[in-house]
Amino acid sequence: MTRERSTGTTRPMRADARRNYERLLEQARIAFAEFGADASLDDIARRAGVASGTLYRHFPTRLDLIEAVLGERVAELARLGNDLMAEPDSYQALTTWLHAAIAHALTFRGLSAAILNSAIDGGADLVSTWHAETFAIGTALLHRAQESGTVTATTEAADVLRMIGAIAWAAQDSPDPAAQAERLLTLLLRGLRSTTRANQRPAPSGGAT
Repeated sequence: MTRERSTGTTRPMRADARRNYERLLEQARIAFAEFGADASLDDIARRAGVASGTLYRHFPTRLDLIEAVLGERVAELARLGNDLMAEPDSYQALTTWLHAAIAHALTFRGLSAAILNSAIDGGADLVSTWHAETFAIGTALLHRAQESGTVTATTEAADVLRMIGAIAWAAQDSPDPAAQAERLLTLLLRGLRSTTRANQRPAPSGGAT
């Protein structure tokens, strides 16, 4: 389905139009990750193997394309979080999701800013919706880990997600952003980890001496 920005309604796509739409999104993800929000739309169309007019029929403005790319990635992050809610190891589930959230924030850091800086058709409201979705799943995963005793009970989900954004910002200009983000995330995870279980020792066998 494709969204009509003016009315919020949807209409079905033909199979060939759907293929073009998916190819455009795929190439847009690559281009935005490589060049940021100012990546050439004509180049994205060329990489997707379609005419520029086809791109503009699907995405009349740059903001439309940015929203589509970010919307899909946020949905993927939410699906991952929901799947991880079934992971028996709640701490591993949380760390897996935080690694994915870091990768998302680092790869597409410029796109959210592009929407927030635009007054076109309520883009900022859309980012707020995405933030709420991300916050909800991150909070649920954190609470599971806290209930299991593997994460400190005083940790606030809002603080953790702010630090995810801060890590992406701090790492973006380093020679190896991914490696720098991984090091910083490791430090964050060490701070989150509860030492209660680590400090527990099995009771000695036998009677007292």
